[in-house]
Formats: sequence, C-alpha cells, structure tokens
Amino acid sequence: MSKKHDAVFNDVLKGLDDAPAPVDAPTQARFLKRSTAMSEQVAGARQEKVLRLVDPATCVMWAGHNRAYDLLTAENCSDLIEGIKAQGQQEFPAIVRRLTGQGADYEVICGARRHFAVTWLRANNYPQFRYLIEERELTDEEAFRLADIENRDREDISDFERARDYARAVERYYGGQQKLMAERLQISPGYLSRFLQLARLEPEIVAAFPSLREIRELHARQLRPLLNDPKTCDRVLAKAVQLASEPDRTTAEVMLS
Repeated sequence: MSKKHDAVFNDVLKGLDDAPAPVDAPTQARFLKRSTAMSEQVAGARQEKVLRLVDPATCVMWAGHNRAYDLLTAENCSDLIEGIKAQGQQEFPAIVRRLTGQGADYEVICGARRHFAVTWLRANNYPQFRYLIEERELTDEEAFRLADIENRDREDISDFERARDYARAVERYYGGQQKLMAERLQISPGYLSRFLQLARLEPEIVAAFPSLREIRELHARQLRPLLNDPKTCDRVLAKAVQLASEPDRTTAEVMLS
C-alpha cells in the first residue's frame, strides 16, 4: 500500500483506542471487513465485479457456445430448476458480453443451462426470477477458452457437443494448429486429437444414435478402425442408416451391430 493510502487508513483509525464507548461487535466486524476489502483492492488482490439481474429474453446464446441449447429440457435441467426454486435465486452468475444493435442486449458465453432454467421458471408460474449475469469484455478466443474451462469436467455436456466445439475452434481461432490449441487450453495433444476424431464421425453414424448426448469419445475410437477398413466401412454405414430409421433404437444396439 502507498504512503498516501497508509495516511488515509491511519487517519481513519486514529483515536479508536481512546474512544469513550466500546464499539459493538457487529459494527466492528463490518468495519474490519470493509477495511480489509479496501486494502485488498488497493493492493490489486481483489477485483470488484458488477452483477446484474435481467430478463433472460434480453440475452441470446453466443454463436460459439459449446452447449447445444436446443437439447436442453425441463427434465435434463431439473436439478438446476429445483435448486433455483429452493434457494430463491440463481446462485452463480452467467458470463455475458454486451451486444449492440442485434436485437438483444447480451450474448451468453457461459450459462446456457441457467438461462434455460430461469426462462422455464418465468414461463411456469415463477415470474419473479431473473437471470443473474456478469458482463465482461472478451475476444472470441478468450470466450471459447472460458466456456471450455467452465464446462470441461461437467457431465451434463456431452462428448459430442465438446468435440464439435473443438473442431470449430481449431480452425477459427488457431489456424488449424492442434498443438497451439492444446497449449492454449492446457490439455494434452492426445486428448484434443481424440475429440477432433469424434467430431469427424460420419453423419450416418451420428444419426444412428438415439441422441447426440449419448455419443462418447470412446465410441469414435471403437468405430474408427471399422470405418477406415474398406472391407467393413460400407456394411457399418448401411447398418447405421437402418438403425437411424428405428425409433426405439438404443446406444447398445448401435455399438453391437
């Protein structure tokens, strides 16, 4: 802290020991908490964030968002919906960027499920809920990395969603350089390569699965040798087309066929 700020704090604190009446504990605790916060901010160890509560209708998903918003339902977001209802509010803010002249005020970088949950609640007898956001200034590459870090270990985003996101990003932000992208994301080149392979899975195979959420990175590894072999490729693709027409198919049937 600078001498100037030291002088400010000394002036504020001087004479407290000689005060005729003791300061009650709650008041003292609030003062110490505020002085600590001020000290941290001056020292650069604390960042103030501005949060807003907005109508979710003023927000749209970023085009580069790694979650397929159209796959969100009240069922697969039920844990979040019930959590917001129980807490009476959205606990963690979504990360957004400001939009101008595009029919919405913000685009959502991280927080698609939160957006869906609050939207659903407002449409189903809970109009008091609003969408908690934190606005940031981010480049597209920074937004991509932030979204990836937030969702990398979450089980509610599928391998295939992540794979498609990586496939778009490697060309758009890294000029097709997988090694550079792996370094920026701090992941192994092998990990990235496996997901890019999943993104290149043939459309016939993708359509054969009951849902995009059920396609795993492991499936691409298991099927790739068969698809690369001219002796088996046509047969595998033909079977995939057949399975795609069966509404009651399961993932196990796709893999065992």
